[in-house]
Amino acid sequence: MKPEAFDRSENDAFVELVKDAVRFFNGTPVHTLPPPEFFLGTGVYAIYYTGKNPIYKKYAELNRLSYSYPIYVGKAVPKGWRQARISDNQSGQSKELFSRLREHSRSIGIAQGLEPQDFSCRFVIFEDASSDMIDTVEAALIKLNMPLWNTAVDGFGNHDPGSGRYEQAKSDWDVIHPGRAWAEKCNGAHAEKSAVLSRIKNHFKNIEREP
Repeated sequence: MKPEAFDRSENDAFVELVKDAVRFFNGTPVHTLPPPEFFLGTGVYAIYYTGKNPIYKKYAELNRLSYSYPIYVGKAVPKGWRQARISDNQSGQSKELFSRLREHSRSIGIAQGLEPQDFSCRFVIFEDASSDMIDTVEAALIKLNMPLWNTAVDGFGNHDPGSGRYEQAKSDWDVIHPGRAWAEKCNGAHAEKSAVLSRIKNHFKNIEREP
């Protein structure tokens, strides 16, 4: 069988498909964090800040008229998803997306310098075969928006590492927003608060330089 010539336009078509998914995501409703009603499903979400903390005042300015600049983007997939141990219809029965948003709200609620009412979220539920797009859409949103808590400040989405694993360092996020009890048990060498704040300032300078 004669091999077919490589057609680079096929790649362009996929890129446009991802762009369409991002545009659709950005047009979905914005909710409180966490959303007021429980729901099932997996998918991709973005969190927005509009509060008065001086560290993040740039986000309050950027999101004043519309929610266009997320401070964090994440995904929620059902257990066993990475090993393909679930069927397509299980994605629609998972509690992971709602649970993830609720977990983020709890982290914010106990963190110094943050107020839950200053945060909002939007999300898209991916079910059945469309759940294969979760990783791709999340990566595209992060690349497009460069959310602060995904890029310059790590650790917001971290979980309790568990007993016997507290030798690791406290995350940047926990350095500037102490409050999570398990994070205080991490005894590795962590970044200084001044260094984290400096990275945040540089991050916002880069945003301002963008056309």
